[in-house]
Amino acid sequence: MSKRVNRIAEQMKKELGEIIIQKVKDPRIGFVTVTDVEVTGDLQNAIIFISVLGSDKEKEETLKGLNKAKGFIRTEVGSRIRFRKVPEIDFEFDESIEYGNRIETLLTRVNNENE
Repeated sequence: MSKRVNRIAEQMKKELGEIIIQKVKDPRIGFVTVTDVEVTGDLQNAIIFISVLGSDKEKEETLKGLNKAKGFIRTEVGSRIRFRKVPEIDFEFDESIEYGNRIETLLTRVNNENE
């Protein structure tokens, strides 16, 4: 990834966090953290990785709410960051935190069994 794409991804991550918390008023959206943004090299598409606290149902409702507000969020990003064309946005769950927690739990279990 080029330096420019990285810079844009970081700027989008910062702005998306603020937009989702302050501007999006959908009650389905719970406690969301934007963990990463991947922007394609041609700046046409962006994948927004999110982490949501709550049950699986709450996570799915949050994803539905964010997908419904995708156009608004894209417009807000475009007004805050000067782009020739604002990237299309897709939201995906960031599974790395849960994966990390699972590995930590397994390592703790192995350590307890060895003692």
